[in-house]
Amino acid sequence: MGRELTKEQTVERSVVKKYRKTIWNPFIAAVKRYELISEGDHIAVCISGGKDSMLLAVLMRLLQRISDVPFSVTYLVMDPGYNEINRRKIEENAELLNIPINVFESDIFSVADSVEKSPCYLCARMRRGHLYAKAKEMGCNKIALGHHMSDVIETTLMGMMYGSQLQGMMPRIKSTNFSGMELIRPMYCILEEDIISWKNYNELSFIQCACRFTEKMSETGDGTGESKRQEIKTLIADLKKINPDIEHNLFNSIHNVNVDTFVEYKLKGEEHSFLENFRQ
Repeated sequence: MGRELTKEQTVERSVVKKYRKTIWNPFIAAVKRYELISEGDHIAVCISGGKDSMLLAVLMRLLQRISDVPFSVTYLVMDPGYNEINRRKIEENAELLNIPINVFESDIFSVADSVEKSPCYLCARMRRGHLYAKAKEMGCNKIALGHHMSDVIETTLMGMMYGSQLQGMMPRIKSTNFSGMELIRPMYCILEEDIISWKNYNELSFIQCACRFTEKMSETGDGTGESKRQEIKTLIADLKKINPDIEHNLFNSIHNVNVDTFVEYKLKGEEHSFLENFRQ
């Protein structure tokens, strides 16, 4: 009989075996296609405690182990004001998966809780700022977040339907406030349904968003609640019943934008009209 695998080993094996086509290969494809990692990078893998960021940590550790491009990783956890149960859950999962997390404190939840207008936007902005600052302090030049393909699609559709704009989510961004720092999204090509499948297959449980604005999170484990994003998730799920390729078609469309067919567009913050070329 062979030796019994640890939980860490079974989870990693599932990524490269059972979920090779749906998780590992798309992860590697994103890293290569968008040139997310360069030799000598020191990347802060930001862990919120949810399924997405924990999978990201597993993927980055695997990649670091086998990559021909040497890079270093720090696993960074910011506690924005979690309750004791959620804080303990993050620490337990990190121990279970043998992820050496570095935890630091902030008061983001209490600050966001004190404002009535756009608290979620404020929370997200503050989170990113704190993560950039801590990562730079620790000698990192990049932070990696766990946004996935479903986030990209939903954000694009939300912008169209509720923000009256066509605006995507980039796989990598240069920070405007922290010189020399970048944000990368290595799970850009992975669908959320495959992350949920991976989580359930390995019998793992993670925290969902823990602030008071998302107390009505569903118990289905899909990481959604009563929100505009949930409306978009439901819409995509309904469309998928008619066209199984709908998600990949939507995702590919943001890679095949034909600006010549748009009436107006912005480039580097400057507004342009089709009339500029039409009059020539």
